Amino acid sequence: MPNFMLAYHGGKMPESPEEGAEHMTKWEAWAEGLGDSLVNRGTPLGKSKSVTTTSTTEGGGNNPMMGYSILKADNLDTAVKMVESSPHVNYGGTMVVAQMMEM
Repeated sequence: MPNFMLAYHGGKMPESPEEGAEHMTKWEAWAEGLGDSLVNRGTPLGKSKSVTTTSTTEGGGNNPMMGYSILKADNLDTAVKMVESSPHVNYGGTMVVAQMMEM
């Protein structure tokens, strides 16, 4: 069964510590609901820069990655279905789901 990287983008920042804790409680419940399919919970990401051969851009570009997780699923469509209920998506963010290729 292949692994899929979930790249978290955007979403609003919590307006209070209580709102942040509520969001994390929802995320933890979603992650627990995925069971063994969530093979790596990943981590939130901090400041970033985009690097090309001609420049380095502060902030990771126009849609910086905010975090990642690794999910195991039968196929891309199944992985997408599992991600559709993510609190990150419901909090105004987007998630890119990409199959991790075996090398």
